[in-house]
Amino acid sequence: MEETPSNIKIAVLGLGYVGLPVALEFAKKYEVKGFDVNAQRVHQLSNHIDITDEIASEEFTGRKIAFTDQISNIAGCNYYIIAVPTPVDEHKTPDLEALTDATEMVAGVLSKDDTVIYESTVYPGCTEEHCIPILEKLSGLKLNTGFKVGYSPERINPGDRAHTISKVVKVVSGSDAVALQKVSSLYRSIVEAGIFEASSIKVAEAAKIIENTQRDVNIALMNELAMIFDRLGISTRDVLAAASTKWNFLNFYPGLVGGHCIDIDPYYLAHKAEMHGYIPEVILSGRRTNTQIPKFIARKIVKTLAQQGKVLSEVQVLIKGLTFKENVSDVRNSRVFDLIHELEGYGMEVHVQDPHVEMTQVREESDREIKLIEKPEKKYDVMVLAVAHDAFKKEPVAEMIDNVKNGGIFFDVKSVHPTIQSKDEILYLAL
Repeated sequence: MEETPSNIKIAVLGLGYVGLPVALEFAKKYEVKGFDVNAQRVHQLSNHIDITDEIASEEFTGRKIAFTDQISNIAGCNYYIIAVPTPVDEHKTPDLEALTDATEMVAGVLSKDDTVIYESTVYPGCTEEHCIPILEKLSGLKLNTGFKVGYSPERINPGDRAHTISKVVKVVSGSDAVALQKVSSLYRSIVEAGIFEASSIKVAEAAKIIENTQRDVNIALMNELAMIFDRLGISTRDVLAAASTKWNFLNFYPGLVGGHCIDIDPYYLAHKAEMHGYIPEVILSGRRTNTQIPKFIARKIVKTLAQQGKVLSEVQVLIKGLTFKENVSDVRNSRVFDLIHELEGYGMEVHVQDPHVEMTQVREESDREIKLIEKPEKKYDVMVLAVAHDAFKKEPVAEMIDNVKNGGIFFDVKSVHPTIQSKDEILYLAL
């Protein structure tokens, strides 16, 4: 039977940063079932509430979508899109538990001629070596003759209202030529920017993994330069401003590297490389460099305080920003927690201000007591602008530094206010 918008039924498993926008975009044209194991999340979405603030309530209106936490409710669909998290464990190796669970769920409702599409970020070969065998074993169907599989890596950028799913070229791949055509046609119907058909599923998986690995390595270089220039007593921002006047200089900047992509994906590629007997020195070196930045910032602050003769146990610090990146509410994998841990390890008292974050989110992410405040009501010995939220950028500089004691330190991690000069009443530091 020829596929038409009226007979295409799509299930999207995993309704986070990736799955929810995908589901809602498809729901403009097709009947969609949005599935998530989190019953509270499903209840919120059914009432048009997205607590991540990525999707406004009006964006749910007019969509042909139903949300559920019951796997039986997605039976009868002919496309199953899996967009679940793929984190790493405490040993920095791929944690495929959610991916495996979702694949097993789909296998239980899979029918002949259905198509399963993976959007979760994985290492090259994961779909064919790990996922497809599960689908075949539990469904009793055979790949390509019984069902098709595609891989189309997500390119969602949390907090970015410009580069939405329909505005970014979509890479697609399939288990055979027919699968590629089906997956390509499906996404082409919603993606205005166009489709790129990868030559294989492995190529598509690899393309996704190197997008974030490339950024991680480049940021690591900037972070290493920042640590070098700190020893040389020159401004990293000034050096980059001068170097960027060359036409082919790549503009990356130092900073804290966290989140679910740049902070995670390189480990997936490293894992696969090591399975094949190759140790990816550059990739792992970049990871090591980026993970030590919170320690570097803390030590720079401590060294400065020591030069001022301050007693560390009496020092109070205000950190502005707790999320893993600007203008989002997600604190998972935020490296700001590492910075807090480092500073408190020296005996300092740390308060945190972030207009995007609620205490319940902090408790879910950290077992440490984080002192989250709504707004500063006193002056601090040290203020760290850790996350460049628009709310902080718009805050008048005079008001911001008014919360720093005379002779105190203002550490501007992302150099949001590079025009501030160190004066007698305040010491300006940056990466």
